[in-house]
Amino acid sequence: MYDTSVPVFVHFLKSLSAILKKAEEHCAAKKIDPAVMLAQRLYADMFPLTRQVQIATDGAKAAGARLAGLPVPSFPDEEKTFAELQARLAKTIEFLTSLKKAQFEGAASRTITFKSGGGDRSFSGSEYLGLWAFPNFFFHVTTAYNILRHNGLEIGKGDYLRGN
Repeated sequence: MYDTSVPVFVHFLKSLSAILKKAEEHCAAKKIDPAVMLAQRLYADMFPLTRQVQIATDGAKAAGARLAGLPVPSFPDEEKTFAELQARLAKTIEFLTSLKKAQFEGAASRTITFKSGGGDRSFSGSEYLGLWAFPNFFFHVTTAYNILRHNGLEIGKGDYLRGN
């Protein structure tokens, strides 16, 4: 479970970090207020870019912690700048890389229970990773990518898949 989860989360968090760096450079080159870019969303009822990054990092650290049998670290959602989002990404990557393979022994069959939508959800560890953690994580990483692409950032699939 460690090999299936932690390296994947870290890889795509690094991709997101690199994409955000390009977005910040794009804002500087095009004289776009970074706050405006960070507030962009694909549709009025969707979360803005900043929240997409926060949720992606929340999902990655929650999955790592839950699969390792640890409490989920809590990060306040206060980021308002590219630098603050980069710090959050770095802190999440640091947490994930601090986890040890031994902590994931038995994780596939461990019952993972958490609150969602006002109630409790329970999965085996393998179901949690495949049916909840990964789909939610990739939804928010992809949405962040799409917000930036929609707003003129010249990125492609290679940026998404690259990892750094």
